[in-house]
Amino acid sequence: MTKYDITIIGQFHTNHNEDSLFSSEIGKNKRLLAVMDGCSAAIESHFSSTLTAKLLKRIAKEEDYKAFIQQKEKNTNELLKDVLRQLFKDLAEMKSKIGLEREELLNTLILGILNTADKTAEIIVIGDGLIACNGQLFEYDQDNKPDYLGYHLNENFDDWFSMQTQVLSLKNIQDLSISTDGIFTFKPFNNQKYEPISEEKIIEMLLFDTTNNHNPNMLKNKILELEEEYGLKPSDDLTIIRVIDNTIN
Repeated sequence: MTKYDITIIGQFHTNHNEDSLFSSEIGKNKRLLAVMDGCSAAIESHFSSTLTAKLLKRIAKEEDYKAFIQQKEKNTNELLKDVLRQLFKDLAEMKSKIGLEREELLNTLILGILNTADKTAEIIVIGDGLIACNGQLFEYDQDNKPDYLGYHLNENFDDWFSMQTQVLSLKNIQDLSISTDGIFTFKPFNNQKYEPISEEKIIEMLLFDTTNNHNPNMLKNKILELEEEYGLKPSDDLTIIRVIDNTIN
């Protein structure tokens, strides 16, 4: 399966892209996918999303190494929970060790484990964002009040995890995307006239259309097309990871 990704700063942000992403192999035939969106009202929100990506990088390496040494593969559901459990622990330890405030650890998280062998995935959404799979959309909108992971680091992980409802199990995956909510914020950036395009068409172009899927810069080219042909740029930061099974095209 071929992976494409992009993360770009929104037009309303001047200093930092508050989004981040991470993707990596995590055991045989498994890939970790994650996109993060820092809370603009928090403190240095780019830090939180970047820290989460760095911690996931370390966790993925450790899980990949353990799978190799032990010659034992976890199922997708178990692996997702273990990764999240370790992230929960690491963030709590970082908060304590360097004296971080709660407002320095606020970011949304879409975290998924994709099994590239049987084309299944387990995904959890902490906060808001958008998932697309095989032409179907799954939108998570918490009315601009995301329930960030950083709010719960003093709680028992299993108790917190048992309360999560934004969990998605997907099968027969041919085309999978996870995106921050910046995908809903495309706006004109100059006063020139362009051909109009709807939000639905924008989402279709970025998450469903497979034109030029041979090009590793497919998403970047689609963003440029929206800018040059339709005069639109995202006002909020935008991050997308998309995985396509190009063997069926």
